[in-house]
Amino acid sequence: MPILKGVVVSGMGNFAFWIEKLESFYTRKTGMRLFPGTLNLRLPEPYSLPEDRIRLDKEEYGGAVSVNLVPCIVFGRRAFLLRTDQNEAGAGHHPRNIIEIATDVKLRDQYHLRDGDEVEVYL
Repeated sequence: MPILKGVVVSGMGNFAFWIEKLESFYTRKTGMRLFPGTLNLRLPEPYSLPEDRIRLDKEEYGGAVSVNLVPCIVFGRRAFLLRTDQNEAGAGHHPRNIIEIATDVKLRDQYHLRDGDEVEVYL
């Protein structure tokens, strides 16, 4: 099982809005209700998404942004690495060494995380 190790960094807060707005679509894709927000991690190197991933295509919800979801495990709990097509192409808000993790709880609060803490993500 591949492991990504990253350092917690502050995000922009955009996914919180979209996860909440598109809750039914994310729930259908993931099988779980995601907390409206992600944990951003900075990796030492750029990360490319695997071929087998879940997609929320913009056409499905009538939007402008498609999102890729990669199942993972963080702190022993089921989670998803989220990345827009733009970020994967290197043309979005985040460079490819930033990943966003979504699960059913606010990871920062649940595990007392602060910027600079190291987190392991099991793919």
